Parts: sequence; C-alpha cells; structure tokens
Amino acid sequence: MNIEKARFNMIEQQIRPWDVLAPDVLELLMVVKREAFVPDAYKSLAFVDTQIPLPGGEYMFAPKMEARILQEVAPKKHENVLEVGAGTGHMAALLAHKARHVTTVEINPELKALAEKNLAANGVSNVDVVQGNGAQGWGKGDAQYDVIVVSGSLPVLPDAFLKQLKVGGRLFVIVGEPPVMSAQLITRTSDTGYDTVKVFETDVKPLRDAVLPPQFTF
Repeated sequence: MNIEKARFNMIEQQIRPWDVLAPDVLELLMVVKREAFVPDAYKSLAFVDTQIPLPGGEYMFAPKMEARILQEVAPKKHENVLEVGAGTGHMAALLAHKARHVTTVEINPELKALAEKNLAANGVSNVDVVQGNGAQGWGKGDAQYDVIVVSGSLPVLPDAFLKQLKVGGRLFVIVGEPPVMSAQLITRTSDTGYDTVKVFETDVKPLRDAVLPPQFTF
C-alpha cells in the first residue's frame, strides 16, 4: 500500500466531504501518522472510513470523526484539554499538537499502556495518560479545562462536564442512545450560561460505566 497516497485519499474523499475544511486541521492530519496509532492487526484499515476494534471491546473513531472533532473544538496553544477515552492515543496526539497540555483518561489498563507507548514513540510529550473512569468528568474542582472531548457516547450528560469547562471553553460530546445519538458542541458562555450546537447525528459505542438515564416505571 502506498501510505501517503492512502492518507491523501482519506483526506480528500472522506474528510473534506464531511465539512472538515480548516487548513490547520487538514495539515495536521498529514503530520500525525494515523497508522502509527492503529493496532498491528488492523493496519490495513488505518485510512478506511470505519471504526477500528480495540482491546476490551472499545473502538477507535473513524478518521472523519476525529478530524471533525478537532475542527469543532479548535484547541489553542495556551489551552488545557481533557479527553475521556484515550484508546490508542491518536485523538490525544491530534489535540496535543494544537494545545498546551492534554490529560487523557482511560479505564482499560491495556489501552492506557498502548496509548502511552504510541505517544512516546511518536514524540508527543505534552500528554498525560491516566487510568480511571472519566465518564463523570475528571479531577477536582470546577472550570479546569478549556476543551473537553468525550471519545465515546453518553446516554445522558453529567453536569460535572459542564462545570469543569472554563468560561469560553468547548465540550464535544455524543449524547443519546442507539440508534440515534447527537454529537454536540457545548460552549460555556458565562458562569451560568451554555450554548449548545448539534453538529451531526451518529451512533457510537458508549463509554464504559457511563451514567444511565433513569428508567420510568408504571
């Protein structure tokens, strides 16, 4: 396989048509080598428009999803980012190239080790990979993060994520239950104000140990 040709085709045929047009994002997709973060058994799928299976029943987002997320949250060089669901470390690597620092939380110890290995091998030094359950936010205190990316779906959005955003901060999250979920970009506009934009509809696997909505009984 001609790797660079496959990467070019991925960008031109999958990512641009999905309204990812920001030049800095498209350029970064050429710099951060996606195939270096894909498990060996699935290297041939690195540039295919599909989710890639990971240990523990998890999945790596399709290329266009990661690119769209990066464009929507638009991290800046002075900003601190939280990602929930490290996976192989690829999304964290993309975020880290744009931001000051990334904390990525992974519940699966095997994936945590894989993400750390991949990030180190690719020279990404401004990411901390921590093991734990980030499905209800991460860390102590409010207004900690400029950007939060939830790399998995949540049946309901815990308030903790909203509280942990700084004013001006952006949260990308996929909310809902199969078969239709809503990818949302939420911006904190003031201490008590939030602006929500529904970006697209999708259907992705929920985070492990995500909070379930209350069940109605009759």
